[in-house]
Amino acid sequence: MGLHIGIIMDGNGRWAQARGLARTQGHREGLKVAKQIVKAASDMKIGFLTLYVFSTENWKRTADEIGFIMGLVRQYLKSDFNFCRENHIRVRHAGDLSRLPPDIAKDIADVCRDTESFTGMQVILALNYGGRDEIVRAVNRALAGTSAKEKEIEINETVIAGHLDNPDIPDPDLIIRTAGELRTSNFLLWESAYSEYYISKKLWPDWSDADLAEAIENFQKRERRYGGAYAVSDREYHHE
Repeated sequence: MGLHIGIIMDGNGRWAQARGLARTQGHREGLKVAKQIVKAASDMKIGFLTLYVFSTENWKRTADEIGFIMGLVRQYLKSDFNFCRENHIRVRHAGDLSRLPPDIAKDIADVCRDTESFTGMQVILALNYGGRDEIVRAVNRALAGTSAKEKEIEINETVIAGHLDNPDIPDPDLIIRTAGELRTSNFLLWESAYSEYYISKKLWPDWSDADLAEAIENFQKRERRYGGAYAVSDREYHHE
């Protein structure tokens, strides 16, 4: 099935400010790097790659910065279908589409539909995503699916897991965070219960294929116990 890697792409603004540029230029460069890392991950036969593009908390930023980020998202969603087709990449979404600008929500829905049959790596765009928000929406979906004739539904782990944004996608094996920050930032809170974390001091726009390979190599040397006394084997992975 292949590894599932999540990336908290942090440091775009600091990268730009260190060079005397506007924060928006950092976001532009960060998006270029994201595309490069997607290609590298696909070549490495990674199964799933979740990118933290825009959080539910990012709406607190300035209107100009939000507008610029949304414009970049719109541009790349429309222009990168050939890239996805050439690399057999399926695009999926995590987050609340209903609170995004209607044109961007439609573009996301379109690219998810148009790449649904592609059998290569799956790229999950966490856009207007928050881990707490996802859990709340999962519970509400579970409750909404219960008819009045049924007994009151019991909310348990299985029910919540089955109503997450992408319940068929395995939990992330490795979560990478750039820019040296040591917090989860509300990213995949439910799914990352037993994920391994890799912290890179590099700012996201400085990342390269070699950094991704180094993170994976570091991950492969770890023993994962999932709360038990003995290591548990991960899904088989070959870095070709």
